Amino acid sequence: MAEAVSRMGLAHVVITSVDRDDLDDGGADHFARVIRAVRAGSPQTTIEVLTPDFMRKDGAIEVVVEARPDVFNHNLETVPRLYPTIRPGARYFHSLRLLSEVKRLDPSIFTKSGVMVGLGESREEILQVMDDLRSAEVDFLTIGQYLQPTPKHAAVDRFVTPDEFASYKTQAYGKGFLMVASSPLTRSSYHAGEDFAQMRAAREAQLARASA
Repeated sequence: MAEAVSRMGLAHVVITSVDRDDLDDGGADHFARVIRAVRAGSPQTTIEVLTPDFMRKDGAIEVVVEARPDVFNHNLETVPRLYPTIRPGARYFHSLRLLSEVKRLDPSIFTKSGVMVGLGESREEILQVMDDLRSAEVDFLTIGQYLQPTPKHAAVDRFVTPDEFASYKTQAYGKGFLMVASSPLTRSSYHAGEDFAQMRAAREAQLARASA
């Protein structure tokens, strides 16, 4: 796999998985081994992981962080009020704690999270999610339009306008995110490589201002 990454000349890769609650570590060791394999075979490639919540898997976060991905992404998906219907198996504040713990373990790793809109949330709830993520020191926020993948999934409550997405982006930057992607077509790994480069440049500029 690492050889394939190197042959393809990939500048940035996103490593993800379905939930692996059947495994004692939730798949954390597999994430770590893939990160190390890509580093060994293609050291110039930057690495982003998009992980499940590892709920009740003690030590799982530490295993992934120790492998040192460049970006640790875990999506909140929606506002806490909608978790019982949209994410019934997950816990909003557990996901927040996961992101906060990544920063505590290794502040150099960029953290990232995303939400979908159009599920029935209010603007005030999205702004509160932004505040919660900034309290967890999350660097990068993605906001995209929810689309119903199958008839069994929740229906679209409404289609958010481009102006609303632009407003969310302005608000998020004002709250201190280093990088924000907010548009109807934005998805968790949308333009991940280009956005990572911009986020890294933003951090470097921030550090330069702080030391000036």
